[in-house]
Amino acid sequence: MTATTTPAAAAADTKTEPLSSRATQADKATELLQTLCAMPAGHPSREALRDRAIEAWLPLARHLALRFSGRGEPMDDLEQTATIGLIKAIDKFDPERGVDFAGYAIPTIIGEIKRYFRDRTWDVRVPRRLQELRLAISEANSTLLQSLGRSPTVADIAAHLKVTEEEVLEGLEGARAYTATSLSTPATADGSTELGDTLGGVDREYELAELRVALGPALATLDEREQKILTLRFYGNLTQSQIADQIGVSQMHVSRLLARALTKLRGHFGPDDC
Repeated sequence: MTATTTPAAAAADTKTEPLSSRATQADKATELLQTLCAMPAGHPSREALRDRAIEAWLPLARHLALRFSGRGEPMDDLEQTATIGLIKAIDKFDPERGVDFAGYAIPTIIGEIKRYFRDRTWDVRVPRRLQELRLAISEANSTLLQSLGRSPTVADIAAHLKVTEEEVLEGLEGARAYTATSLSTPATADGSTELGDTLGGVDREYELAELRVALGPALATLDEREQKILTLRFYGNLTQSQIADQIGVSQMHVSRLLARALTKLRGHFGPDDC
């Protein structure tokens, strides 16, 4: 379809209509739009005329939506998206630029449909910038494959798109979000294990390892008796009474010393670490 396509000629069900009927509809749609563009913004009849112009050009939107059918999205949603693009085109069209309306509306409508696919067909939500970068990388890869006669490198794609290699790598990484694998996917041949079963859980040992590393300097701030009491209590698993017998003090005094040592240690860690 060329840039001069009219709404009547674009409709899929107009192929059997007489040429005179199609020409009349096309002229009417063009005339409505011209009248709308010439009408002042605050004119009381402008809103009704705008609705008539949208309706007259709807066949163009439906025809463009039909081109994207069969890609997994409902036709009603595609037609609605195309209509949104048509409305944007009508509201922003300026005849003084010297471009006919169809030539302006077609890329506007197609752009709206492509944005719909970018937003709706990603399994994992990623920023629009990465979605567009993925498309650009895909197109560049096809172009360079033909011109170079080999698979392009990251440097080739970066030079072609005039971006950095880091941005290309970021786009390739983001492309992995386009499709996702279900956690219910069998991970073994007999189907006894699913992908979700292979995912690891939270391992508290990593946090404990970090805590042990930090514990050394903290223990060094305690005096010798406090260190001994802590060692006997938490490493020797002795009771306070048993500790009192070993170091020759009362059980009450051991309790006070133990509490004081733990308070000092807490000063070196967060409240959740001790």
